[in-house]
Amino acid sequence: MEYTITIARQRPGGEKYRQTINYESDTDKSIAMVLTEINSRKLYMTDKQATPIKWECSCLQKKCGACAMVINGRPCLACDRRLSQWCGNVIEIKPLGKFPVIEDLVVDRSVMQEELKAVKAWLDSSSRADGGEVCYEASRCLQCGICLEVCPNFAPGDSFFGMSAAMPLTRLLRQMDDAQRAEVSKLYSRHIYEGCGKSLACRDICPAGIDIEDMLINSNALAVWKRIRKK
Repeated sequence: MEYTITIARQRPGGEKYRQTINYESDTDKSIAMVLTEINSRKLYMTDKQATPIKWECSCLQKKCGACAMVINGRPCLACDRRLSQWCGNVIEIKPLGKFPVIEDLVVDRSVMQEELKAVKAWLDSSSRADGGEVCYEASRCLQCGICLEVCPNFAPGDSFFGMSAAMPLTRLLRQMDDAQRAEVSKLYSRHIYEGCGKSLACRDICPAGIDIEDMLINSNALAVWKRIRKK
């Protein structure tokens, strides 16, 4: 089958352009495999801008979140979307839109790491090792940024940090004792609870399938409602 693949590209200096590539495949491949083949076969040279397409990948097994991008208007992992999942033979690929573009499909997601530092998403001392099913579920977060892409409340630099910060905090809140939890609860309230509009677009798009609504219920109960009752 023949596909028309349009890729939004951007040079390191900021120059933007769109490149259209005619691609043929007799087998159902992931978009990650398609991008790899385009580069290996130098199909990008169909355009005068003859440079390999830059994109990120690591595990290619839906475990690392590196290959997050927007495909036909939907943010997803390139390794998790196949040619058969699209209607017709026209495919548009763009980088995530809420992060600065470094080059082509590669974006700078370092704001997510800075936000984790801001909410102190780590343990300073020993804690309960067993956080139960909630901790396990929250630990499956890939830190891919897809949830932030669809969140109507998230914008880089604002006080609301989104679910990529909420999931590590959910684990911490479950594992900390009451004394440890006090400071983290305040940070959670300021950067998660107060800014979340509960649209749950993140729940519907999460590539790991995390029940984000259940995670929010648990962390809100520990960080907000329990603290209010104590007051």
